[in-house]
Amino acid sequence: MNRYYLPSAQWEAGCLTLTGDEARHCARVMRASEGDEIEIFDGAGKSAVCIIDNVRREEVRCRISQENETPAPSMPVTLCQSIPKGGNMELIVQKSVELGVNAIQPLITARTVARPDALAKKREKWQRIALEACKQCGQNHLPEILEPRTFSSWIEQLEPFATAVIAALDPAAVHFRSHLEQTPLSGSIGLLVGPEGDFTPEEYQQAYQQGFQPISFGSIVMRVETASIYGLSLIQHERSFALGV
Repeated sequence: MNRYYLPSAQWEAGCLTLTGDEARHCARVMRASEGDEIEIFDGAGKSAVCIIDNVRREEVRCRISQENETPAPSMPVTLCQSIPKGGNMELIVQKSVELGVNAIQPLITARTVARPDALAKKREKWQRIALEACKQCGQNHLPEILEPRTFSSWIEQLEPFATAVIAALDPAAVHFRSHLEQTPLSGSIGLLVGPEGDFTPEEYQQAYQQGFQPISFGSIVMRVETASIYGLSLIQHERSFALGV
């Protein structure tokens, strides 16, 4: 079933109307017609199976046949991601949504290769990618792509996570599996992943001072995007097991 996004402020009792890009995609790209069944979600946990009543070029009107509510996660996950080179951040955003992340904090570290003047537009693009991923994977909570920040300003003002881990090449890092056996996931979860070239010693110390525990993903050194996806996969597995879902 094709899925479309409609912010919660635009929901009405019994009837929903797609406009703008969502209506054009529904009407022109997917060539929807009256009587078709679609799903609409608000990005905040609410979704509805709808029957299309009327299709126009810039407006698609539907009636709700079934409404559902997905509870907010009790163990929300934030990926704190140093911005990688090229288009790898786009892949990370897409796969992170599929793996149940709730927010992504892009970071500019000492070894990040990124143009700060271009990040505002990139953030908009990353948010669109997150939305498209939600449509495809059935995620009803739209993750927020937070404003990119320098590592130092972010870490100094960070509100602590209940579970905070940093993917580290530091010799002090323990394997993530061993860490989870000693310290199971709980509450809000933060996964911090560095750039190509890793964090600097100073950044490691700042992270440790804010409660991040150094973890290892094994002896093989992964690319940034691989480490992010692998770490989130492990977290999603453990979180699902802990919540019994």
